[in-house]
Amino acid sequence: MKINNLLLYVSILLANGFVGVFYPDQCTGDEPVNIVFLLTDDQATITLGCYGNRSVKTPNLDGLASEGVVFDRHYVTTAICMASRANILTGLYEFRTGCNFGTGKLQPEHWTASYPMKFREAGYRTAFAGKFGVEMEGRETLPADDFDRWGGGPGQTNYETIKNKSMAQYAQLYPHSTRSYAAFSRDFIRESVNANKPFCLSISFKAAHRPVTPDPAFDDVYNTAVFEKPQNFGREKGRHLAEQSKTGRQYPRFEEWGYSDNYNQVMQKYNQQVYGVDFAVGEIRAELKELGIEDKTIIVFTSDNGFMCGSHGYGSKVIPYEESARVPLIIHDPRRPVSERNKRCNALTGSIDLCPTVLALAGLAAPPGIDGVSLVPLLDDPSTDVRESLALMNFWGPETTHSFGVVTREWKYLYWYSQENGMVATEELFDLQSDQNEMTNAANDEKQLAELNKMRELYESHLYEIKEKAISPTYLKYKDLFDRKQPWEAKSKILKNGKR
Repeated sequence: MKINNLLLYVSILLANGFVGVFYPDQCTGDEPVNIVFLLTDDQATITLGCYGNRSVKTPNLDGLASEGVVFDRHYVTTAICMASRANILTGLYEFRTGCNFGTGKLQPEHWTASYPMKFREAGYRTAFAGKFGVEMEGRETLPADDFDRWGGGPGQTNYETIKNKSMAQYAQLYPHSTRSYAAFSRDFIRESVNANKPFCLSISFKAAHRPVTPDPAFDDVYNTAVFEKPQNFGREKGRHLAEQSKTGRQYPRFEEWGYSDNYNQVMQKYNQQVYGVDFAVGEIRAELKELGIEDKTIIVFTSDNGFMCGSHGYGSKVIPYEESARVPLIIHDPRRPVSERNKRCNALTGSIDLCPTVLALAGLAAPPGIDGVSLVPLLDDPSTDVRESLALMNFWGPETTHSFGVVTREWKYLYWYSQENGMVATEELFDLQSDQNEMTNAANDEKQLAELNKMRELYESHLYEIKEKAISPTYLKYKDLFDRKQPWEAKSKILKNGKR
């Protein structure tokens, strides 16, 4: 039955009062596929061998990459965990979810349309374990009842398994939480196979988020390793960047967290945490193989944001520079022929694209009106494009650090509006083809005026979306704050009043 005819048939049944579940194989004509969605926390691309670092040991993730597609231009649209996780769940920009620290909670209608709930609606068994990271409007507790199996936790969760209430049963054998999530995954996968039902498993590792707490089982992995500093490392390599970007916590953390004078030891521990994730991924893949379902289980691996790791003299995340905003993304679809695997994709993709992508991979429709687009066409042809541009934003923390920008396959444009304490509103333009380390601000280069104007136009189009689609006045004010033509006096009044 063709899809259009089937949808018509479904609508007729629903109109006549039929209530039931339509499984994915009924929509595609194929056996339903399983989804394993793996999300890390604060993971920079430099922690993976498949992203070019020969000093790290990530054999399982590199193996996943060699059998799938690696995305080299994948960005989170907001580089902080709560907002980013809401983006991933819903396919919506932050100003449409209203979800971030100190701003607002995820709305019920957005949760209902999230990818886990869409899989549940389609008859899948669903599970979640790890750091949920999103607060929900109208709920005092996390949505454990919305999953067939729950191992999630509030806040940042804990690296000690015993301190995570929903995971405590694994504490004796797996005292470090990273490996406990692999055990949870194995149990859920086996239960689903025994129930003969497709599944959507979401694992949200705490690693590599601070406090630095690597699994002692892997203490010998990097104890003698030497990690090379990135080419844009240190304060001298950040003098050309906007003063506004240096007013938040990410600037002092370059020194406070030891990047300035103890880089190698810091990176040993950071990479050891990622090694634990890699081990867990290997355990999950081994279980899929043992149960004979590896050929019908898609694995998606990514992170909620990157990490500066000393680049340009910053620590932490938040700011929209490459190391913070660009993150790993690997999609492994075993149903595809060998000729379509072991590919790299240089197309522009974003965190808002993950919700429609995992749904499309299973033959399910994305919620209408979302900002994300499916990346499935890129699995067919990694050389093509699915979007021209993507908005990058930070509305969290000190007002002086708030930024809005746009990135394309070739360029990135950022605007910092604050003129507090004598700062000057700043435009930044980076040629990402020749300057991925962002060492030259081309906004002041007369030779790049045409590109600057083009990026300004794209910027304005994304800024207009805030005016049209912002969920609340809390976000609506940004259409004026980031208006390049508005005088600082007017913006100061907006900040003083809190909204417009």
